[in-house]
Amino acid sequence: MSSELMMLIKADLNRIKADAAALEARPLPAAVVPGTGHSAESFVERFKEAVYAVDHMDKVASEKMAAVDSGRSDDLVGAMLASQEASLSFAMLMQVRNKVVGAIDELIKMQL
Repeated sequence: MSSELMMLIKADLNRIKADAAALEARPLPAAVVPGTGHSAESFVERFKEAVYAVDHMDKVASEKMAAVDSGRSDDLVGAMLASQEASLSFAMLMQVRNKVVGAIDELIKMQL
C-alpha cells in the first residue's frame, strides 16, 4: 500500500512540475477584462467606460421614474432600485476619482 501511495505522489509531483514548466515556457498573455474576453485597455479608457456606464444607469433610472410618474408603468420598486443602483454607482465612481486625484497629488509631491 505504501509503495502505491509513493508512486501516486511521485506521479502527481511529476505532473505538477510538468505543468509549472509549461507555464514558465509560455509567454505572458495580455490581461483579459473579466466577462468580455478582450485584452486590457488603458486606465483612461476603462475610466471613460465606467463614466459612460454610470451615466447610462442614471438615464435608465430616470426613464423608469418618469414612466412611473406619468402612469405608463406601475413598477415603483424597480424604479426605486434602479435609482438607488445609479446613486451607489455614482458614489463609487466619485470615490475612485478621489483616490486617483489623491494618488496624483502624492506623485506630484514626491521629490526626484
